[in-house]
Amino acid sequence: MKNKNLVLLKTLLLSTSQRNIYKHTNDKKKKKRIVASAIGMLILYAMLIGFCVLMCIGYGITGLIDAAPEMCALVISLLSFGFTLFKTNGYLFNFKEYDMLMSLPFETRTVASCKFLYMYVKSLPWYLSISTAMLIGYGLFAHPGVVTYIIWMILSLCLPFIPMLIASFLGFLIARISAGFRKTKIVQTILTFVFIIFCFSLRFIIEAIFRNNKVEATLEKASELTGSAAKYYLPVSWFSNAIIKTDVISILLLLGVSALLFAVIFFVVGNSYRNINSALKSHAEYRSFRMSKQKRKSVIRSIAFKEFKRLTGSTVYMTNAAIGEILAVLLGLLMLFVGFDRVIGVVTQNAPVDTSVLRPAIPFILYFFIGMLATTACSPSLEGKNYWIMQSLPIEKKTIYQGKMLFNLYLTIPFMLFSTVCMCLSAKVPFADTILYLILGVVLCVFSTTRGCVCGIKHMRLDWENEVEVVKQGAAVTSYLLPNMFVVMILTVAVVILGMRMDHRLLTLILIVIAALLAFLSYLRALSLAKRR
Repeated sequence: MKNKNLVLLKTLLLSTSQRNIYKHTNDKKKKKRIVASAIGMLILYAMLIGFCVLMCIGYGITGLIDAAPEMCALVISLLSFGFTLFKTNGYLFNFKEYDMLMSLPFETRTVASCKFLYMYVKSLPWYLSISTAMLIGYGLFAHPGVVTYIIWMILSLCLPFIPMLIASFLGFLIARISAGFRKTKIVQTILTFVFIIFCFSLRFIIEAIFRNNKVEATLEKASELTGSAAKYYLPVSWFSNAIIKTDVISILLLLGVSALLFAVIFFVVGNSYRNINSALKSHAEYRSFRMSKQKRKSVIRSIAFKEFKRLTGSTVYMTNAAIGEILAVLLGLLMLFVGFDRVIGVVTQNAPVDTSVLRPAIPFILYFFIGMLATTACSPSLEGKNYWIMQSLPIEKKTIYQGKMLFNLYLTIPFMLFSTVCMCLSAKVPFADTILYLILGVVLCVFSTTRGCVCGIKHMRLDWENEVEVVKQGAAVTSYLLPNMFVVMILTVAVVILGMRMDHRLLTLILIVIAALLAFLSYLRALSLAKRR
């Protein structure tokens, strides 16, 4: 008899395999969407591989190539820990197919461990891309034997296991504690926001280092830090010793500890798995009702309120949709209390820049954050298998999408107005210009909303098994986010250049007209697509 874990894992992978869907579907649009998604992912993997190879070349040029295995192990460990910690809620606990899986003739422990392995397999291409790229870079300078290549690839499959198991256990503890409270998702959401903001800050620290031409010193320091990390996080040391010294004991330790930790953690998790999921689901259904006077609301506002409840009911959705707004507010407050000139001076390394020429770019700087992800790009797909209910309601399709667009405006415009006022006060922008910037900011939010709705309807995916596949990896989100991000970056530079040659108010008025026209055309396009659905 086949291993139950493997049987269940194979079933889960086949049911969600895009290759399998492509093979058996007759829907040409769905096939095109799958091909486009695959091409997009290949591009991302290629970029990641290129970055890792260049990192190893930097180590090789500076004579620090022996630090590459430690860096590889550390990067994979940190990435797998972060990925797992914030996917645990959707993959291991409170997932959509829970009732179906628990009705199958499998032990609770088997279902829990299989869901973990499913999460591991789905993330494995990212880890193998890093490992393969750094192996290529390491091979170019260290010239190891064939055995080293084999050991590297085998142990690379084990490297994500320990951090993923630790993250899963932390997620289990949070879920176990939260199961006794009604506000389960608040703690998870706050922790996620803190982690993302930290990562965002880290990016600017790294950029500052490279701008100061401290690359060689940074690599040396990184080598020291990875060496220190190896002392405290033993799997990094085991991987490094296995590669550099071909240490058999280190190989056995990495393999053995991974297997032992897997068995122990899922023995513990299995004992409480059913109780935790039942508690989380029952709390999701529990409400405290009070009789009060009923208020009449328009259909559009009711749909917008439904979208609000959907957002606050999902940690993954909320952290992705609202992180831009939080970053915009933080930037506005930073500008207000630290000073526009000082912040710009830090960013430009005190270059002789006239900060007044940057004023017309304020709405676009904030829009870069606030327009990072429109809820309208996700919300059509998030209806999932409940989409038929929407279709059967006595409501026009355009009304449904107007409600979704209204919610995104509720979410983005207040943050845009507040952040714009903060930055304008800090930059000492004249009152008339501030009003124009506020109008432009609002129009940009409208454009973001309508453009996101076009992408959301056009690339709607209803056959998802986990909301992560829609919010983070969906074709609708990708088609909205990437063009929007690059265009805004180009526009920000263009506005600064044009602001040096023409009146700021005239320039802002022109931008308002262009953005309003694009928003109106996108709105018409969204309504046109809605009729066909």
